[in-house]
Amino acid sequence: TLFEGRETEGWEIFGCIVIGLLAGVLIGQVTEYFTSYSYWPTQSITDAGVTGPATVIIQGLGVGMISTVFPVLILVSTILGCDALASEYGIAMAAVGMLSTLGVTLATDAYGPIADNAGGIAEMAELEERVRETTDALDALGNTTAATGKGFAIGSAVLTALSLLAAFKSKAGISTVDIGDPVVLSGALIGAMLPFLFAALTMLSVQKAAGAIIIEVRRQFAEIPGLREGTAEADSDKCVAISTQSSVQEMILPGLYAILSPITVGFLIGPQCLTGLLAGAIASGMMLAIMMANAGGAWDNAKKYIEIEGAKGGKGTDTHKACVVGDTVGDPFKDTSGPSLNILIKLMSIISLTMAPLMEGFSDWETWYWGLIPLAVMLIGTYLVYYYFWREIADITADVSSKKVDEEAVPVKDTAENAAVEKEEVEEA
Repeated sequence: TLFEGRETEGWEIFGCIVIGLLAGVLIGQVTEYFTSYSYWPTQSITDAGVTGPATVIIQGLGVGMISTVFPVLILVSTILGCDALASEYGIAMAAVGMLSTLGVTLATDAYGPIADNAGGIAEMAELEERVRETTDALDALGNTTAATGKGFAIGSAVLTALSLLAAFKSKAGISTVDIGDPVVLSGALIGAMLPFLFAALTMLSVQKAAGAIIIEVRRQFAEIPGLREGTAEADSDKCVAISTQSSVQEMILPGLYAILSPITVGFLIGPQCLTGLLAGAIASGMMLAIMMANAGGAWDNAKKYIEIEGAKGGKGTDTHKACVVGDTVGDPFKDTSGPSLNILIKLMSIISLTMAPLMEGFSDWETWYWGLIPLAVMLIGTYLVYYYFWREIADITADVSSKKVDEEAVPVKDTAENAAVEKEEVEEA
């Protein structure tokens, strides 16, 4: 048999798998608590909407940040327990255990977008209000299941990245890593910065693409006769084209940094610094990913709490409009920047492991001249992206409707109401 004469070792590995499975379940339960409107954290965001959108944002950020505490404690317990049972191999087995429910996790993750699109179809088809109420309830549950899936993803990503980090150390010939070493600590600081840079680029990309779509929607309302009255069809293909084109263009810089950052640091400074970079990226990326996913889900469900349960006066109130602003902020948090950090962590770990044999036996700064090549590529790529895609940013404050729309028909509203109306216009188009 596989473990003949090593039954104890087999049971230890099995124990690591079970620990990983239980850790995934516990992370899912914690995520549900912080993102479902059945519990206090999300309800507190709705309560904060009474005083306006600013307090909704503050409360949502606070809920997202505090939601990182329990997943971290669960993962730390998992890592320490598996390390005691079967060392680094046990941690890898814990990742396998956490991913053993992949079929269920994928199903729950896909449930959210399906329910959301069902609601959109019901609205566009102008079905009865009760249909929209049903799809809203399903969508609220979908926000929680999606956040749960993201919790599984980031938990397994951390365990997997730790295993890849151990493999990198072995391949690069690194026996010990001293966090007090200035070179290692410098790498850790760079690694801790990268998830924030990555998240910032994706957030800015969302704002840029959304601004372009808003301008297009305003243009269509101004130039297509009968669109405001509902007697004409909107050119939705144009908005889809803007979105898809932006999604390709805006991924150049994040992809460039994710691939070339570990190569640059590894060759320019050395494998010790790269080890610190990976450790810093794992720690920082995990916190940021959990915070963004949970805060985004909580903001979304705070709005759903008002729409479904009629909390704080129901739809159309100032509290509802404030929570719509929070939901608008939460969408790129939970759907763009948060999930992308899992990819960043694993991609950098895999690239480092692939490059490890080339770094074996070299000390700090010994191959600095090779590190200048990927550094130059990053700098040139950054300039080219800025020149071609970022240099001319559309003015979203431009009045494209002055010639076509009677100004008296569009009264000036407060900021929260404008945000709610603009979001409804985009969804309508």
